[in-house]
Amino acid sequence: MANCSVIDPLVEEHSLRVQRTARYHLVGDPATATELWVVVHGYGQLARYFLNHFSSLVPGRCILAPEALSRFYLDSAHDRVGATWMTREDRQHEIEDHVGYLDDLVDHLLKRMTNGVPVHTLGFSQGVATITRWATRGRTPLARMILWSGSLPPDLDLDVLSERVGNAMDLVLGDQDPYARIEDLHIIAQRLTAAGIPNRMHVFNGGHKLEALTLKRLFERSE
Repeated sequence: MANCSVIDPLVEEHSLRVQRTARYHLVGDPATATELWVVVHGYGQLARYFLNHFSSLVPGRCILAPEALSRFYLDSAHDRVGATWMTREDRQHEIEDHVGYLDDLVDHLLKRMTNGVPVHTLGFSQGVATITRWATRGRTPLARMILWSGSLPPDLDLDVLSERVGNAMDLVLGDQDPYARIEDLHIIAQRLTAAGIPNRMHVFNGGHKLEALTLKRLFERSE
């Protein structure tokens, strides 16, 4: 049987930038909000369901949940659909695409808001890599960052991140998370501290999820 992974040496790879439609969900009134939160879902999730976790945190805020640009079926019956921010295939273009998408989306929304409204962001799971890449490669100033149940990309430029972080970063993990250990959280904290990035760790009782009480406490933090 032929090896299907072999690439014909005569085949040339090219790229073409095209327009496409991105979907996002929103709670809160942009015209009156004093904060804009961009909350970024994890692998296999959809923005409208992810945003449900934030419905009680709306007063005074506009909370924006962008949906990743690549969707796929989660089950063999094709009943459930999820989305992903990127894969290892053509990764640099996918990173550029989602960074540009988040910048353009925030620009679009800020036009409906009062000048000077701070932009905060939370990334969950795969969303952690997404928002930290956005922070270092994008043009949007981010006042606060919450990294929840995810890891830093190995190629992340921490020197650039240290220049762009407005306040201490919050690192969150459940003590029963099947994808990460508390030791991994400490490693992330050590990497950030070594780069001069202030950070705080938060550990809650639970698994790979957004825990309501911890989420509320972090959103109500004044800085």
